[in-house]
Amino acid sequence: MRYNDLTFRAMNRIEFTKDAIEDLRFLKKLEQRLVVDAIERQLSVSPEVETRNRKPLRPNEVSMWELRVNAFRVFYDIEDGVVRIKAVGRKEHNRLVIRGKEFLL
Repeated sequence: MRYNDLTFRAMNRIEFTKDAIEDLRFLKKLEQRLVVDAIERQLSVSPEVETRNRKPLRPNEVSMWELRVNAFRVFYDIEDGVVRIKAVGRKEHNRLVIRGKEFLL
């Protein structure tokens, strides 16, 4: 394979807001690892592409995008190639719970 034939995928920098870090601390260690691994795997490349587990949200106060990781939801924005994780919660039936409190989007 020649050098010109190679395609490189740009890696996006991922940053967590203070609120998102607190949201993660509310989870068990195993859950934290599950969520952080999924964030690194799914959002480091092409976080703006809609997939089965990623989707853009209707306008709201939290974020523009949602990543689904089993029962967890990760809310993020993309700004200048930086993925900013803004909130992490757990979906319980049709309710979203963040740090033990029900949250509406």
